[in-house]
Amino acid sequence: MERNGRKIVIIGGGIAGLSAAVYALKCGYDVEVLEMHDMAGGLAMSWKRGDYTFETCLHWLVGSRPGGEFHEMWQEVCDIEKLTFVDPEVFARIEDERGGELNLYTDPDRLEAELLAHAPQDEAPIRALTHGIRSLRKFKIVEPSRGLAGNWRGMLQDVPIFPLLSRLTKMSGKEYGSRFSDSMLRNFFSMGDVGKLPAIAMVLSLAWMGAGNAGYCIGGSQALIRLIEEKIAALGGKIRYKARVRRVLVESDTAVGVQLANGELVRGDWVVSAADGHTTVFELLGGRYIDPVTQKQYQQGETFASYLQVSLGVARDLSGEPPMVSRILEIPIVVDPETTVEHLGFRFFHFDPTFAPVGKTAVTCILPTRNFRYWNELRRNAPMAYYSAKNRIAETVIGVLERRMPGIRAAVETVDVSTPATVMRYTGNWCGSQEGWLFKPGDGMRMLPNHLPGLKQFMMVGQWIMPGGGLPSGPMTARPTVKAICRADRVRFDVAAETPVHEEEAVGV
Repeated sequence: MERNGRKIVIIGGGIAGLSAAVYALKCGYDVEVLEMHDMAGGLAMSWKRGDYTFETCLHWLVGSRPGGEFHEMWQEVCDIEKLTFVDPEVFARIEDERGGELNLYTDPDRLEAELLAHAPQDEAPIRALTHGIRSLRKFKIVEPSRGLAGNWRGMLQDVPIFPLLSRLTKMSGKEYGSRFSDSMLRNFFSMGDVGKLPAIAMVLSLAWMGAGNAGYCIGGSQALIRLIEEKIAALGGKIRYKARVRRVLVESDTAVGVQLANGELVRGDWVVSAADGHTTVFELLGGRYIDPVTQKQYQQGETFASYLQVSLGVARDLSGEPPMVSRILEIPIVVDPETTVEHLGFRFFHFDPTFAPVGKTAVTCILPTRNFRYWNELRRNAPMAYYSAKNRIAETVIGVLERRMPGIRAAVETVDVSTPATVMRYTGNWCGSQEGWLFKPGDGMRMLPNHLPGLKQFMMVGQWIMPGGGLPSGPMTARPTVKAICRADRVRFDVAAETPVHEEEAVGV
């Protein structure tokens, strides 16, 4: 593909911005990605502390299996076959502090047997659940940029499951969980934001796992990000790090580039924001261009919670543990003045050999909170109290682990605590949200507008225009956006094109 002489400036080097860069480069555009951090990824992030690497994003990647849903999409933006995927037998274990436990197997037959043995009184809803999982394993999600011609086969295939899809998208996880008399099963579907999501979110995730199409890639989310960075470099794209954007340059209601925090002007024929949605609309553009739908969303929409993450480097081989544990607590934990949690979610990364030395294990624990202002203000105004609060949370989490695994406290050799203030500082995400807008029952697969009224040559991609977020929202929103740009410029949209460049031309700043 020859260069077409046009340039796209992309704000933000997360999964959406990088995906947009690949699509644009394949279509002949010159591309410059501006990332405020010193590395790409945004919320798709991990970091090192001593001998350990701690992941904060990837639980599973839909599209891990060749031929599976989304796999072709990932092939468009990176060489996904270079990744090594792990498909665990047990997705998660639910436990209480009285010794009760329930394994949630990824295989629907094993899951059904486990649930029936645990709660035979719930046979009818259990069989309905596993029937739904089996039915949804080949479900094809409509991809807007492909139009009817590219979606009709999948839609035809899905016709028999339309009634099931309708039921699961209209009820919340909490409503779905209420059909079980067993408290552990009710808890699984009701806890935190899972209880607010449509039931389809969890059932479909279990279906993809059961089909072997939602594996974990060794190296975590940064392994995926590095592959997309490599693709951008191979196509001749440019990524600039530590390049915080102050405002979008607008002339005659047309976006013509951006101004960086250091005053530098970066010009382009198009500007695509893959940055935080609120910052984009109300700060970079000063709130001058906004439609009623977007205005209402930012006034009334609910975001996913922010979170604290306690990360532990444990000098012990924990390979006998399930990859994830949801532990129901006897006594709730006070996270901050507005937040208590009644369960803790642990991840034991024994399955990723890149995260810890042999014989040791990286362990993480997430504590959700919506009180992001408290943590921001505490860090800003009372740093010692902020430090003490982080220590208190870490000690509390280690205490829960110690009750579960006596003696493990002595094996903890690395402790790291991130907070909503950390999330906002490094990613800029509004409210410290981990996945943007909360996907609500009855919403359907709707996307928010990827452009703003009255502003030409400007588009948006990422989780802030696709409720539900998640890694697939990156290429899923980037693809139709770049296709729309190509249509406006009368440029062929060609996702298969490759533009080899000389090594010295592949630029990262």
